[in-house]
Parts: sequence; C-alpha cells; structure tokens
Amino acid sequence: MSGSSAALPGDPPGGRRAALVWGVGVAVYFVAVIFRTSLGVAGLDAADRFDVNASALSTFSILQLLVYAGMQIPVGLMVDRLGTKKVLTLGVVLFTAGQLGFALSPSYGMALAARALLGCGDAMTFISVLRLGSRWFPARRGPLIAQVAALFGMAGNLVSTIVISRLLHGLGWTTTFAGSAMAGVLVLVLLLLFLKDHPEGHEPAPATHAGAAFVRRQIAESWREPGTRLGMWVHFTTQFPAMVFLLLWGLPFLVEDQGLSRGTAGELLTLVVLSNMGVGLAYGQIIARHHSARAPLALGTVAATALLWGATLLYPGDRAPMWLLVTLCVVLGACGPASMIGFDFARPANPPERQGTASGIVNMGGFVASMTTLLAVGVLLDATGDDYRIAFASVFVLQALGLVQILRLRGRTARRERERLVASRVEAVHVPV
Repeated sequence: MSGSSAALPGDPPGGRRAALVWGVGVAVYFVAVIFRTSLGVAGLDAADRFDVNASALSTFSILQLLVYAGMQIPVGLMVDRLGTKKVLTLGVVLFTAGQLGFALSPSYGMALAARALLGCGDAMTFISVLRLGSRWFPARRGPLIAQVAALFGMAGNLVSTIVISRLLHGLGWTTTFAGSAMAGVLVLVLLLLFLKDHPEGHEPAPATHAGAAFVRRQIAESWREPGTRLGMWVHFTTQFPAMVFLLLWGLPFLVEDQGLSRGTAGELLTLVVLSNMGVGLAYGQIIARHHSARAPLALGTVAATALLWGATLLYPGDRAPMWLLVTLCVVLGACGPASMIGFDFARPANPPERQGTASGIVNMGGFVASMTTLLAVGVLLDATGDDYRIAFASVFVLQALGLVQILRLRGRTARRERERLVASRVEAVHVPV
C-alpha cells in the first residue's frame, strides 16, 4: 500500500458511522447557510420594509459578516478547548434566535441586532464541521471532506435562492422567516441526540493549558506558519466576489442595472450555486490526488473571476448580453471551492491541537474581504447615483491586494511543507517496528 493512500498511524477509520455523525454537523451548517444567505433574495424587500437606502441595506450584511469574521479566532480557540458538540449547540441556538428575531423585527435597529446574533451563531458552524471531519475521517480525505461540506453549504444557498424567495412573495416576510427558523430547532434536536466529538479510541489529549497565555500562544504559533497566512490570503482573494454577489448585490445588479426580471435574476443566482457545487466536487478530487494543484487552481480562479468581471463591467452599451452574464455566474461558482483551498494550506502546517485556531484565521480572510466590498459597493452606489460599474470596480482592488500576498507567501509555504515531509520520513525510518 502506498504512503499516499494509506491511513496515517492514529488516523480515525472513517466508515458509515463517521459519515452519519459528520452528516449531523453538515446539516447544522446547511441550515446556517440558509439563514445567512436568506437576505440575498430579500434585499429589495428589506429596503422597502425598513425604508432604507443602499448603504443602510448593505449594513445588514456588513454587520453580519463583521460579527462572523470577528468571531473566527475565538471560535477556533473554543473548538480546540471545548470540542465540536458544545460549540455547535451554542451556534444553533444563536443563529435560530437571530433568524426568528429578524422575522419579527418591527424596526431597522432591531433587525440589525438580529442579523448580528445570526452572524455570531453562523460563525460557530463551519470551523466546527471542519474539526468534526478531521476527528472522524483519515487525514488523506481532508480536502474532499472539506469541499463536500462546502457543497452542502451551497445547497443551503440554493434553498435560499429557490425556496425562500418564492415563499417570501407568497407568504410574506414574517411567515417566511419565522417558519424557516424552525429548521434550526430540528437540527438542534439531531445534534443533541446523535453528534459525538470523536470516535471511541481517538480521544484527543486533554488540554493542559488555559488562560490568556494559552490563547496568545495558540494564535501566535498558528500565525507564524506561512501555510496559515497563505491559506488566509487564498480565502481572502477567492471567496468574496461570489459572496458579495450572492449575499446582497447580485439581485439588485441584475434587476436594476441589467434590466432582468426577478425570475431571471433568481435563475442566474441559482446558476452560481449549481456551478459552485459542481466545481467543488471537481476541486476536491483534484487536490486529493494532486496536492501541487492547490496554488494553480486558486490563482486560476482569481484570474478567471477578474477577467469575467472586467468583461461584464466594460461591455459596450447599457447592458451585458445574457451569454456573458451566464458565463460570469458560472465562473463565480468557482470562487467558493477555490476559497476552500486555503484550509488545505493551513491544515498540514498545524498540529491537531491548533487546527481550530488555524482554521479560524483562514476563514476570517474571505469574510473580511466580503464585508469590505459590501460596504464599498453600497457607499459607491449612493455616491454615484447607482452606477454599478464604478461600484463593482472595488472588486479588483481587493483581488490585487490578495494576489500580491499569495505570490509572496507561496514559496515559503512550499519550502516548509518539503521540510516537514522530509522530517516525517526520517522519523518514520527510525520508528521501531
């Protein structure tokens, strides 16, 4: 059996039970994404309901992402210290309360508070699911497991674009959002009944440190690894174009600037999600078989996204043709899977006891970029009289910043990985049989 395919000593076995337990965690993440992205199909309705302009509307998503991004490192530390089940349970309670509060909010201020609560609970889901996968499946399956988890998240986005949008116009604001909150109650019950942090015989070593010194050391040691920083910048650079499009500004852009009907615009948003799911499976399989493909896939996605955004925004005339909008949406679908590559740089750079912290640092990258771009687009729309071409040009600024950092850290990370591989082989040779 080759070294690339064999399970590492101490690796969890995987199997049917692992899939079932991990599936409960994925179900929690699936619901969290439905709640997170539900505003994306309700942006115009929210503007009417709360009587706000573009900047105020973008504040909903900005605040939600600000809380999400700010919670990533604390959540990573919590997962490392408390385990998956406790953190996921708290997350479900918070994001369900946030969705229900958003349904019942009579004012803009209370709705903002509800989205902040939702963002806090949402922040606790994905890192926990990554940790759950690493505890139940062999390490070699890490890239594919992470991509499949993200795929189910995009399925949650698909529910928003297809189901939530239809319910919203059929049943109204309060009934739709309050009814969707019941999904949070369902996954909470499943979590409490069936989820376990790890299989028998694979208990992590008990934590022997606590307090501020432990926290500082966890963060500092994770950040010191070039792989963690490269992972963060890959996530930063690849995720946000699609996130901004799906979370808030895609529907207004397609309807108000491109003159499409809400139905057609919704179909294009759905295309982004479907593309994401297909590309995610492909990227996961490619990286699992060819580790060296990580950087080319990430850089290629950044280049393709910039090219299609530029072609759409600079197209002569008032509106881009449908074929170009379709192509843009297909390419935007690759952004989510490409962002997952960031975790594949951070994972081998950090030992198991730092995986949650390192994942938190990586996951913070894309959401900081998304939050910044959401704000920039809203401000520029108000300043230019709804000129979407100028507003969306802010995408290129953040892509350029991230690209510089990726190219700067890529070589260092590759050297560290080679050194670690050589050291592990030497250690394996000297292990007594």
